[in-house]
Order: sequence, then C-alpha cells, then structure tokens
Amino acid sequence: MKKYLRIPLVLLLLVGVSYPVNWKLQTLQVFDIIQGNYVQDNISEKTLTYGAIKGMLESLNDPYSRFLEPDKYTEMKSSLAGNFFGIGIHIGMKNNKLTVITPISGTPADKAGIRAMDSIVSINTVTTEKMSLEEAVSLIRGPEGSKVTLWIKRESVETPFAVSIVRAKIDIKSIEDAKILADDVGYLRLNSFESKEATKEMATEIKALKKKGAKHLIIDVRNNGGGLLSNAQGIASLLIDEGVVVYTVDRSGNKLSLPVTPGKKIFDGSVVILINGSSASASEILAGAVRDNHRGKLVGTHSFGKASVQNIIPMSDGSAILLTIAKYLTPNGSNIHTVGIPPDVLVDIPSSDIEAIQKGTFTYSMDKDPQILKAIQVVKSL
Repeated sequence: MKKYLRIPLVLLLLVGVSYPVNWKLQTLQVFDIIQGNYVQDNISEKTLTYGAIKGMLESLNDPYSRFLEPDKYTEMKSSLAGNFFGIGIHIGMKNNKLTVITPISGTPADKAGIRAMDSIVSINTVTTEKMSLEEAVSLIRGPEGSKVTLWIKRESVETPFAVSIVRAKIDIKSIEDAKILADDVGYLRLNSFESKEATKEMATEIKALKKKGAKHLIIDVRNNGGGLLSNAQGIASLLIDEGVVVYTVDRSGNKLSLPVTPGKKIFDGSVVILINGSSASASEILAGAVRDNHRGKLVGTHSFGKASVQNIIPMSDGSAILLTIAKYLTPNGSNIHTVGIPPDVLVDIPSSDIEAIQKGTFTYSMDKDPQILKAIQVVKSL
C-alpha cells in the first residue's frame, strides 16, 4: 500500500498558491507595526501619516505633485496674493535637477546674479538631490532680512559656487515695462502671471498704448516663469475674439477646452510674442494660443516646457495635496509639458553677448536687443 506525504495547508498557501494583495490593508499593517515595535515609542500618527502621504506622491516621479504641510500651504496662498518673503526666483525641474527658470527682475536673487538655467545643488548645505519643489521653496523662503546660501552649478563655470542672498519682501509686478517702439509699435514686458490683477493691468496698459498710437503690439514673456491659468486665459481674451486658449487632457483621454472670454478683445492690430528658454507655464499657454489661433507670431528661442494641470486639494488639518490631473495642449493639439514651444522666427542671442554675460561685463540695451529688433520687423510685416 502506497504511503502519501501529507503537506500542511499553511505550507501550501505559502509556496504554491498566491492571492491578490490588499495594498491599503498592508499600509495600515505597516503603520501599526511601526507604532507597536519601533525603538522610539513616541512616533506620532501625524508624523507617520505625513510621511506616508509624501512617499506616495514621490512614487509618482512627478515633481509637481506634492504635499504641503499647513504652514507651506499658507505660504503658497500668500504668494498667490502677490507678495511673500524670499529671494524672488521661479524654480522647476529640468533633467531631474532643481533649476532656476528665471529670477524675478529687481529682486534679491536678480541683484545677486542668479541666472536662468542655473542648477541649485544645495540650499544652506542641504543637498537638493531628491528634494521636492515644495521643500526647496520652504528652505529658500524665510523671514525678511535673514540670509540663505545657494550652491549653484552653472554651465559656463567648472565647479559649483555659493551665492548668499538676504531675503526680502517680494512684491510681484505683472508689468515691468510699457512703451512705444518704432513709431507705432507698442511694447509690453509681462513679468509674471502670478498676481490676480495681471489681466486687469494688461488691459489698462494696452489701452494706454493704443491712445499713444500703437497699431502693433509686442508682448515680451521672456524669463516669465508663469503663474495663474486664469491670467493666461484673460490676457489671451484681450487679443483673440474667439477660439480656444488651451486644451486639457486627463488620464482617460478626456479633452476639455478653455475658450477665450467673448467680448473682452481690446486690440485688433498685429501681435508678436517674445519667448525664450525661461518662458514657462502660463507664458507658454499664451504663446500657444496666439500662434495656433493665427493671431500673431512667436519670436525668440524654444520655451521651457512646464505645463501640467495641478489640482489643489485642501485637507482637514490645513494641509493640502497638489496633484497633477491633466496635461495642457495648445489649440492645435501640441503637447507643452517637457516639450516646450518652438518660435516661428528663431533669434539666438549672439555668442559675444553670452560670453560677456558669463564674464559679468554685459550691459543690456533694448536698442541693441536682437530679439526685440527682429520682433519689430516681424510685427510690422503681419
């Protein structure tokens, strides 16, 4: 008579049968294991919960999806109001490196010599490798009069170097310059889309330029790191009478259009948008809307490529989650995020100017700016 080996059911479950994992339950199990067994017995539920939330968002490998603790969420809301304490830079991720999109004109960062496309390798000796955008913003901002030290890696400099900057109150000006060029060409330097009053300020300046005889308009968004989508829509509506400003596409492929606001157009003349590698976010949306609606031309160099839709989800304790829920497409369906927008007319900065900038001997003159000079030619030819 044959004898059969009896294998315990538990062993069969371990080695021969697999069941789907309840990942949510496993997360709670780890939570309980840490609280019940970790060498320190005073780890709070808040600490573990915040850590779990940050870990989940970091696993998305998306620097723009992030968690804001209550004080950081308060800081963000104050910056949207148009003022905060810091050094005055727009930052983003470029090739997985914390990168200066642009310093804001006239701010401590600008005066200290921080440049667009500088990589920030550490902040006050804390490395930025694997650092979230919000952590970087939190370390860079601080009380008025206090100092922050950035270690900068610049393409033209062999080794990283330190720049110490004294924090100050940053008042964001939407319009940096407005004037008439070449008889009937109006020029507007749009510095930022962050202020809630940006569209209103643009409308006021365009009307003033029209009274001075402007029949053509150059809008300069070079080194403009972006801001509120509502301002991109509002400013586009001042130039375009009908059409789409931008599309959003979500995870399911659902496509929604953001149209211009009817009846808001106040300028009928030809338009040129000046862009460069530090034109990002709302700047790129405005540029795409003008180009794809055949309302004007883009002059300059390829834009930065930062345009995804973040939903701000407030939590019950005053914190918030910023989650990427969609990407932006120009009216013709071109992707903006990580790709950027090419100009219709490419105008590079002369190598002699780049060398002078690197040596710190460059003196800017609008009358000799090759991109502005070309923009004048182009806008008059439209």
